[in-house]
Amino acid sequence: MFDMLSTEFLHSILETIVNYGVIFFETAGVIVLLVSGIKGIYNYCTKNPETRLELAMGMAMGLEFKLGSEILHTVTVSELQDCIRVAFIIALRAALTFLLHWEIKTEAEDSEREKTKQVHIHEPHA
Repeated sequence: MFDMLSTEFLHSILETIVNYGVIFFETAGVIVLLVSGIKGIYNYCTKNPETRLELAMGMAMGLEFKLGSEILHTVTVSELQDCIRVAFIIALRAALTFLLHWEIKTEAEDSEREKTKQVHIHEPHA
């Protein structure tokens, strides 16, 4: 009897902690996405050449927080249908994160090539 009550009590505490954690990470992800979007608009308007790279990095970070919240959410999932839904969301967010990291890598390489090209153009010839 005491064992069952303490198990239910601990499960209730764990569920509460997880729920607050999910809310925290979801909120952090949304804030990062909003700030990145606003900075992206500003950088676009000021014609910053690093706009795409910085926006992609911010979006990737925001998605990482949101992915973390979904992973944390799996702790309290008990039904198969909920588990499938969470797995689908995790797979979708992981795919988006992968694509954003690929975009970041491509943009960083392009940016580095552009900087190298500009240095060679401005070097005096002997």
